Amino acid sequence: MDLYTNLRKGEKGAWISIGAYVFLSAIKLFFGFWGSSEALKADGFNNLTDIIASIAVLVGLRISQKPPDENHHYGHLRAETIASLLASFIMAVIGLQVLTNAIRSIFEPAAEAPSLVTAWVAFFSAIVMYAVYRYNLKLSKEIRSSAVRAAAYDNRSDALVSIGAGIGIIGAIFGAPILDIVTAFIVGLIIIKTALDIFKESVITLTDGFDEDEVETLSVLVRRVPGVIALRDFKGRNHGNVMFIDLTVSVGPYLNVVESHWITEEIERKIQKVKPHCVILVHIEPDYAYVQDNEENG
Repeated sequence: MDLYTNLRKGEKGAWISIGAYVFLSAIKLFFGFWGSSEALKADGFNNLTDIIASIAVLVGLRISQKPPDENHHYGHLRAETIASLLASFIMAVIGLQVLTNAIRSIFEPAAEAPSLVTAWVAFFSAIVMYAVYRYNLKLSKEIRSSAVRAAAYDNRSDALVSIGAGIGIIGAIFGAPILDIVTAFIVGLIIIKTALDIFKESVITLTDGFDEDEVETLSVLVRRVPGVIALRDFKGRNHGNVMFIDLTVSVGPYLNVVESHWITEEIERKIQKVKPHCVILVHIEPDYAYVQDNEENG
């Protein structure tokens, strides 16, 4: 599947998240005020901020589709990773807000018990967000999109928040408001942990970090290509869901242009077979020492 087709497909996941958040924030705020549930109102305001995060992901995916220009020779693919970074900041703020509200609830208990309807609204919201999470997670794996994956984890966090809100509401109704506080605190920690994971992955990508296991796996493929004497250098980086690899290999010094070109094409073919969205640059160097060693040993 074409790279830009994948990016356009990723927009669908962002739009689904935005639609779900708009719908759920509206019903949560309505029933939260109607049913006197502070937890559900907080969850509704939480979803309003999630709309901003989803829009950031959508904008990042849209910018990523812009072709290379005179200032961006590799294209705008890293806009997707920047969107993931922004989403992690928003998730961290939400997590801190949930923790703060939980601590505040210890000293400011609710004045009246909320309506049982608000608990059902919270659990319904959790089911909807979990379905959106599963869809976006599957889509992110299919198109290898870090931004859509960040959106999926955000969806999962919101499902957990809604479950926590529902448990807290039921606890308040049956005279155990401490359940609301404990659950909210745990959910806040989960959200912050998820935000830190997304932040770490985004920073590694933006600073040209590259997985060591990927290096080892791809290096083995290159060394097995007929005509490659040695792999002299290997550099890799990721731009969005595209992998860029720069290689330096040594070959026999007396190969002609056609034979050397065949080796580079074979390297590209083998790597792209396991990494379809990969741009490979191969530099060929003559290995005179290899010839001398063979002559001395021959």
